[in-house]
Amino acid sequence: MITLKIGQKISLKIERMGINGEGIGTISGRLIFVPYALPGEEIVAEITENARNFSRAQLVKINKKSRFRVKPEDPVYADLSSSHIMHLAYPQQLAFKKDLLLQALEKYKPAGFRNYELRETIGMENPLHYRNKLQYQIRRLNSGDVIAGLYRENSHHLVNLENCVVQEEMTQDIANFVCRLIEKYKLPVDDERKTRGIRTVMVRRSQKTGEVQMILVSSARITLDGQIWPAPYADQELTKREKMGFVKLDKFLSELTEKFTDIVTIAANYHPKKTSEIYGDRTQILFNEKETITEGVLDYEFELSPRAFYQLNPTQANVLYAEAIKALHPKKTDTVIDAYCGVGTIGFALANKVKSVHGMDTTPEAIVDARANAKRLGFKNCHYETGRAEKIIPNWYKTGQRPTALLVDPPRTGLDSELLETIAHYQPEKMVYVSCNVSTLAKDLIVLSQFYHVDYIQSVDMFPHTARTEAVVKLTKREKPMRLERKFNTRK
Repeated sequence: MITLKIGQKISLKIERMGINGEGIGTISGRLIFVPYALPGEEIVAEITENARNFSRAQLVKINKKSRFRVKPEDPVYADLSSSHIMHLAYPQQLAFKKDLLLQALEKYKPAGFRNYELRETIGMENPLHYRNKLQYQIRRLNSGDVIAGLYRENSHHLVNLENCVVQEEMTQDIANFVCRLIEKYKLPVDDERKTRGIRTVMVRRSQKTGEVQMILVSSARITLDGQIWPAPYADQELTKREKMGFVKLDKFLSELTEKFTDIVTIAANYHPKKTSEIYGDRTQILFNEKETITEGVLDYEFELSPRAFYQLNPTQANVLYAEAIKALHPKKTDTVIDAYCGVGTIGFALANKVKSVHGMDTTPEAIVDARANAKRLGFKNCHYETGRAEKIIPNWYKTGQRPTALLVDPPRTGLDSELLETIAHYQPEKMVYVSCNVSTLAKDLIVLSQFYHVDYIQSVDMFPHTARTEAVVKLTKREKPMRLERKFNTRK
């Protein structure tokens, strides 16, 4: 086995791309992972890390370039993450994202995976400025300048983002103006050590209506119109430090809403704890013409509260949801379970095509929005509950309901093991799995493929220029379940 030293420079030919978008080459059978290198390239790389079976290296020089290498549109994209692939021509990005699925399936080997139909990735006509929401951290530099951006991968270095080319332009403009106003009015900014103040800004713009909502996350209390928020409890005295660290927002809000008239909601979130969580427990509307923004997908509209989840790419959300509906092949007699329903977006697209939709989500605000949206849209056959699917679904069966179809759209962690067990027990006739993580999808298919036939997997490029893709999986119940070859863990 060849021995490589940290700092050693090597010549390497890149053979393929890995699941995180890095180039992969081999030396004497040892895998070498090199971010920003492309298949077919001959490079010089410097070893940065050695593990038992592989090494990592940084790109030093390209001796032979790939014909698919392009100049990135964003000069700072490489500062954020080694999994960004803006240096790869867009058509080849789409091919790579189909290969991501294949790599994940080959790693976890669900039953019959070699025979799965993997369809070509559906991309965007214009893969720039697609993110309708930003969530930037705020920092004040020693110079006094205020910046907003994201942390560099695996570090605590904040990369200033003033012109992110994948971000919707108005959201970026608002974030930039927020920084200028913080400077102008000398508002305190959280420095994670001594100073309490503004720590995060969230801006989201509706593609349908152009309405904008914003959240300011602060570790200090806020004053507005002479009122303190959050107000101290009756028996609580503010510390001297708290009294000095108020974020006075009167002039800030006035100037911000005067310049950006599309802003309909501004909320504050109080988050004094030193944790990696973005939001604290308390949120307060500070300015509102509306408490929600109206967004649209396919042929209907819905309302979004500031903290409610919705896809970051509304253009491709239309594509993704259309593919999910097509895969489910809804019938008027279908009773559909919409697990991880959020504000009800996919379920509403099904409502006029099925007998009923029953959704659940663990976020109470999302369920409030889902119910309000269903009422506003006139869908009397949509029902929503707060809670975990693996707890609610058995209760529904106990009341005599027999859902014929299941739709799941889980977070990147995939399906909870208890939910997998629930699905294996009840086995609705058909199922659609909308995935945002090919690895957890492939792992979940180890169980699901024992009870369902995987008809096809359709990838959709929700995040151009990154090594991430979404996928829609069409599953139909097997006439006879396969013998479960591998047990899965059930959380106690």
